[in-house]
Amino acid sequence: MKVVLQRVRRGQVSVSGETIGECGKGFVILVGVRQGDGQAEAIYLANKVANLRVFEDEAGKMNLSILDLNPPGEVLAISQFTLYADTRKGRRPGFTLAAAPAVAAPLVDFFVQLLIEAGLKVATGRFGADMLVEIENDGPVTIIIDSAEAIPTTS
Repeated sequence: MKVVLQRVRRGQVSVSGETIGECGKGFVILVGVRQGDGQAEAIYLANKVANLRVFEDEAGKMNLSILDLNPPGEVLAISQFTLYADTRKGRRPGFTLAAAPAVAAPLVDFFVQLLIEAGLKVATGRFGADMLVEIENDGPVTIIIDSAEAIPTTS
């Protein structure tokens, strides 16, 4: 699994003109699931996201996690299969590395549930929908975290 995490002042996702999820200060997270990913990858990423110290303390240093904010920050998590685009050949990306929806959707839901259990307010997009995502990036701070860099693959 891979996430693109953006520290935000606010985020919002809409489908067909209707707002279906939003967050205040916290993270907008684009979540991609790769073939072969499982719960271990989701657990790793949820722990990393919840504890990553990218918010400024009173001295202006990035020393606080989203959980350290008072109140804790909010999350808008959006499933994003295009994070596994293969652009090595030709001009059109291939998506064969991305997990099938039947595998990806439950893993994204599991990842979201882990963030909720950690104490975060989490809103989501709609899996497979054509979404409009508004992101008010703060900093900007954008970080990519790939579970493959920390967890050996089993395939």
